[in-house]
Amino acid sequence: MLPRDGARLLMLFALVAPSGNQTSADDWPVLGRDTTRNSVSPEKNPPTAWDIGSFERRTQKWLSETVKNVRWKAKLGTMTYGTPIVADGKVYIGTNDVSRIRPFTLRAGALLCFNESDGKVLWQFSATDLSTIYFRFYPSGLGASPLVEGNRMWFVSNRCEAICLDTEGFHDDEDDGIKESHITPADKQEADVVWRFDMVKHLGVYPQNFLLGPHRHGSPPQSYGNRIYVVTGNGTDREGKIQAANAPSLVCFDKLTGEVLWTDASPADNILHGTVADPLVVEIDGRGQVIVGQSDGWLRSFDAFTGELIWKFDANKKESKWGAPSGIARCTIMTTPVYYRGRVYLGVGREWIDGKGQGRLLCIDPKRKGDISSELAVDANKKLIPHRRIQAVASANGEKAIPNPNSGLIWEYTSVDQNKNDKLEWHESFHCTMSDVVVKDNLLVAADHSGLVHCFDVDTGKQHWVYDALNEIVATPLIVEDIVYVASTDGRMLIFRLSSDPQKAMKTNQEGKLIPFAEVDVPGVNYSSPIFANGVLYFVAGNYLWAIANDQ
Repeated sequence: MLPRDGARLLMLFALVAPSGNQTSADDWPVLGRDTTRNSVSPEKNPPTAWDIGSFERRTQKWLSETVKNVRWKAKLGTMTYGTPIVADGKVYIGTNDVSRIRPFTLRAGALLCFNESDGKVLWQFSATDLSTIYFRFYPSGLGASPLVEGNRMWFVSNRCEAICLDTEGFHDDEDDGIKESHITPADKQEADVVWRFDMVKHLGVYPQNFLLGPHRHGSPPQSYGNRIYVVTGNGTDREGKIQAANAPSLVCFDKLTGEVLWTDASPADNILHGTVADPLVVEIDGRGQVIVGQSDGWLRSFDAFTGELIWKFDANKKESKWGAPSGIARCTIMTTPVYYRGRVYLGVGREWIDGKGQGRLLCIDPKRKGDISSELAVDANKKLIPHRRIQAVASANGEKAIPNPNSGLIWEYTSVDQNKNDKLEWHESFHCTMSDVVVKDNLLVAADHSGLVHCFDVDTGKQHWVYDALNEIVATPLIVEDIVYVASTDGRMLIFRLSSDPQKAMKTNQEGKLIPFAEVDVPGVNYSSPIFANGVLYFVAGNYLWAIANDQ
């Protein structure tokens, strides 16, 4: 059955469908691969060994040539937070500006398009950063991972613009959209902009650095019918003050024209830091839901067509407090919800500069309506307390949290005294996270920012095993066949087997400790998540995008 505006959907498909080959089933056209946002590839034969040479971080130079299983490498900017996207023979990634096309410009961002077969650059979109808006990681550039459908792609620029591009650029000798004053179809290495919408100018958005920082890589749009859904990045200034409470955190656009169809500003005066989490868009019981973690720490679901609120879930415990350096500290949501077999899975966290602290891993029933939080906040007279920014419940005032009879929480994991010694050790807690979970064969793998890699039963939340990488992790894990890839920020790719048995997921070293069954050096700070498309593993290391395959 077609959506309510199915006629427009058919017209749109005719306009954006590629004239040549359709998107391969093994492409990776959006962050998380498909509409479930679950980074699992159906392909086989993933590489578990390669050699990309040695890299000197001080000089940013490669000291030796590549040796094994390297299909190609492509030069990026000096900082890359974007995750690769692969569709219709092209590879896209956001970085800061690079000198290959035009002179390097400080505080600029670039979205690069490469040829999938050999890594040759085809075209580039670039823009200078907003000088009036505060971004903590100022050289981070354009962190976007675009959404690609047919010969159109959508992303959010480093200027807080929602943009639609022609994936062919000007290689088709046509200008498909707006006329850029300094660009013509003769400029083959420039991007062909179909439409752009400035969310600062037209919606009053005040974007925080989250839109560009390493934790979420620039929020990519998600699609449903003729619509795309964009997180704006609206947040606080450097002093933590809310500058645009009424500006939207979420926008629904007509993806063909760029017309705004509806907006949502639910966080309002309760914004904690920045709106950053990517949306999950799924159809549940015949109704499209846009499920997104927002900057006040609530997960909300909206009707995909009307923007009507369907349900909301407070991802924090009611007694948690914003600004607490440790313990039960209130968190924002920095991760994309993942949909698996009728349930939604989400890890809760915050930016590392605000402290790592206790996280919360959630499994939620998305078929409910209204406030489906696990708890309700009530005053001394048992009356519901309206949502408050800093702390929902102040026990000194007689307030308390009570169980919610309409709760949609199926299970949660925060900490468990696994060895039953009456104290919680480091590895017995789930800490704040910036990484999306991944699920396959009823096993859920989650990495927290503190460096712990966890494996859980997806139905019950029982922890099967945990491994301490001894370094921070912000990238989302990747599963291909029975291989689990986890990139740590110290330049390592940790490789596990997908198994509930720790003895099978890892191997025993000479000291008798369980370690990943393989560990490959990928020098450089790894904020970008690995992906696998058409038999090739892509990741960022040493200011290069690497394409790795079992060729040797």
